[in-house]
Amino acid sequence: MRPRLSDVQAESPVDKLRAILNIAQQLNAERELAVLLDLIAREAARLLDAELASLFLLDAARGELWSKVTLDTDETLRFDASQGVAGEVLRTGEIICVDDVAHDARFFAGVDAVTGFHTRNMLAMPVRNLRGELVGVFEVLNKHAGAFNAEDVGTARLLVSQASIALETAQLVGALRRDHDELSADNARLAREVESKFPMACILGTSEPIRAVVRLIEQVVDSSIGVLITGESGTGKELVAKAIHYNSARARRPLVALNCAALPEALVESEMFGVEKGVATGVEPRPGKFEEAQCGTLFLDEIGDLSLPAQAKLLRVLQERIVERVGGRRAIPVDVRVLAATNKELPAAIKAGAFREDLYYRLNAVTIRLPALREISGDIPLLANNFLTRHCREANRAPPEFAPETLTCLVNCHWPGNVRQLDNEMRRLAVTVRRDRVETGDLSEPVRAAGGDAPAANEHSLKEAVEHLERRLIADALRAFGHNQQQAARSLGLSRQGLIKKMKRFGLNSRAS
Repeated sequence: MRPRLSDVQAESPVDKLRAILNIAQQLNAERELAVLLDLIAREAARLLDAELASLFLLDAARGELWSKVTLDTDETLRFDASQGVAGEVLRTGEIICVDDVAHDARFFAGVDAVTGFHTRNMLAMPVRNLRGELVGVFEVLNKHAGAFNAEDVGTARLLVSQASIALETAQLVGALRRDHDELSADNARLAREVESKFPMACILGTSEPIRAVVRLIEQVVDSSIGVLITGESGTGKELVAKAIHYNSARARRPLVALNCAALPEALVESEMFGVEKGVATGVEPRPGKFEEAQCGTLFLDEIGDLSLPAQAKLLRVLQERIVERVGGRRAIPVDVRVLAATNKELPAAIKAGAFREDLYYRLNAVTIRLPALREISGDIPLLANNFLTRHCREANRAPPEFAPETLTCLVNCHWPGNVRQLDNEMRRLAVTVRRDRVETGDLSEPVRAAGGDAPAANEHSLKEAVEHLERRLIADALRAFGHNQQQAARSLGLSRQGLIKKMKRFGLNSRAS
């Protein structure tokens, strides 16, 4: 075992200086505050040939000085910063030597009472940080031979000057670690909150097309395979991308979105791959979306609008898993899952020469097609209730119920804007309808006109058609939620008792099919 460098006999000034330098090296190598305080106390006592040394730190907020009770415990001692010799040092900023504490009124015996130590004489001096601010008091107790002298004061000065530097460094490192831990905890909390907002249940609907979408999402979330999401505008392609990302192993890494149709042609490559400094006057280096999504997911919306040159470069990145910034020569490895979406028919674009076939097959490992809202009209009441409830909650008001004929109108509407249009309609109703019931007249004119033009099914009366629709929706909701009446009622915008009454009315039992 290597001997402590401070054990060298410091008989001459040169030896003592060498010992102080060796101690300084040990102090500056230590970053843990508790260990550093222990090291300072132990080495100072040896160097100054004393029984005990302590470094008391100032807790300005509480007006207290504190230090470890002994070298062998993690317990701390705290006392009023105005008490004793240490308090006098803080008040005056001067060094104080006491040859016999029993005859010095400034001595505070309370510390000895707590520690069980018997102090005979002492040397106390202020500890200052690099800005000259008082941050504590250094004390050396009970010199083995005689009292503390001027040489001891000089040695203690040198030691404290080194200790204060190491102390401030350790405190800064500790603060950085705490900030890092707090930031990591905040990031983890925010990640959990984001993940909780995008469970699979966010994809609403009990129809078979929607259940098929959910099943397919569940099958692909655990891989890094590329997914092509297709469907008309407003069908929820970005929502599916979020569901895939936030239910995957990449959930705590970035989800970065790029709308390929919203950028001018000249900016697509720089946005996707980044730029290097010097490409043009005043241009600073900037990472692209691939680098921003490192270890996460990149969602390329409207992929069908990419130019052929950009498609060629995207294909190279997908094949080689490296990017080169515009104007750069350095290959940057990337680990990114790519999800792409389009409302165009890419096979037709391939035939027209507007889309690369090889890129299509690279992106199209799995295709998730989202149905248009008119294809899942049975889900419209569930979606409408959910959207209206959410927007009313944001407006801090109770959601109104839909009149049966209003639901019929919503179901019969063609919805060219799909789910996005329905969501916007419900947002408008949450603001404009102040009654507890949404009537057909409350709907916007285009929705009302489109929904009212549809013929009644099977020539039934309106009442019969509404009852038939209600029965089917209730049966579908019960199946979707495993016949849990509370959840089914909530999805339909009903109370549990209201659902039970309707079940009795329509002859549905708890296992309705």
